[in-house]
Amino acid sequence: MPQIKTWKTRPAHFALLSILSKKGDLTDDELFSQMRSEFEDLGFKDFNELLLGLEVSGKIRTSGMSRGKRRIEIVQ
Repeated sequence: MPQIKTWKTRPAHFALLSILSKKGDLTDDELFSQMRSEFEDLGFKDFNELLLGLEVSGKIRTSGMSRGKRRIEIVQ
């Protein structure tokens, strides 16, 4: 019997902001793995779109650390 998937009651951007508020500044790989533990079907493209929306709205700030790595912090 196939497993029935249900929608999450909490949007992904709320989960991302709560992870950042609890853990502090994270790299994009660390944050992506934290998000994947809660949202199994989240792809890296969706994750980047989520980060872009939150950065444009002024809730988070991203900065480049080294090649391919970003530091993500919550704006207080």
